Amino acid sequence: MKFRHLGRSGMKISEITYGNWLTHGSQVENEQAMACVRAALDAGITTFDTADAYANTKAETVLGEALKNERRESLEIFTKVYWPTGPGGPNDSGLSRKHILESINGSLTRLQTDHVDLYQAHRFDTETPLEETMQAFADVVRMGKALYIGVSEWTADQIRQGAELAKDLGIQLVSNQPQYSMLWRVIEAEVVPTSEELGLSQVVWSPIAQGVLTGKYKPGQPAPEGSRGTDEKGGANSVRRFTDNQDLLERVQKLQPIADELSLSMAQLAVAWVLQNDNVACAIIGASRPEQVTENVAASGVEIPSELMSTIDEVLGDVVVRDPGMTAQNAPKKRPS
Repeated sequence: MKFRHLGRSGMKISEITYGNWLTHGSQVENEQAMACVRAALDAGITTFDTADAYANTKAETVLGEALKNERRESLEIFTKVYWPTGPGGPNDSGLSRKHILESINGSLTRLQTDHVDLYQAHRFDTETPLEETMQAFADVVRMGKALYIGVSEWTADQIRQGAELAKDLGIQLVSNQPQYSMLWRVIEAEVVPTSEELGLSQVVWSPIAQGVLTGKYKPGQPAPEGSRGTDEKGGANSVRRFTDNQDLLERVQKLQPIADELSLSMAQLAVAWVLQNDNVACAIIGASRPEQVTENVAASGVEIPSELMSTIDEVLGDVVVRDPGMTAQNAPKKRPS
């Protein structure tokens, strides 16, 4: 396992990070979830990403139970705040001081730890002054409940504003957690250059594009049984924007010879691809089976020659989404309830 610095901080994280969105507390039974976490630890993963909103707090509980007997100093545990939790009252979401300070306490209890290594704003809150949000995060750091602060799916302008306020408060934004894959590259034009300037890394989710880049979704065929594309608890909706595009599915199939040339599986190629970007600190992988963890970890340290990176661009062509405006377009316009 290779390790990279998180932003300009001194903390290093495993470049393959285990995440439990859409799995723990939802798609995957607890015993299987425990086995996946064990496989991650055995493979050298030290960094684990979750959020209070995943399975309405259940994912944090499962992860806390899975890690409770591990040496805490040897782990980097990330969680997030913004989306609704609990019964969904008026203050059960967003980035108000009230919600942040109450949420960090709930997360620590569920994760069975006295601090998280990275506490992230899961989205930008349009209803709370940014000054209030950043002051609350600074207080969380000063109380020792979080070591570092990050954001998720913020635009370049929002990252800049947040970084300036954080600096004034004596803390530093170290990361942004965006969607990023061969098929979804909206961060490259604006977010990545801004982050490089300000000292943030990308902690990227969905590097395999919800499983599409494994090649298992075949053009003109139904989603394979047991895949995310057949999961009616949320997985099917999340993957549909890719699987409904037959041209995209056909182009993904043409990546197989490139993976073969590098002696990689399609999933390993996809994970290795995002790690070629120097601003990426880690690729978050999810898993419903331990063997998926073992497979994806093999992408750590892989170098894809520049000529094959160019070939990937040629194969995928115009099915790649590059519009930087998509970050703002997909963001919630008001605080969810």
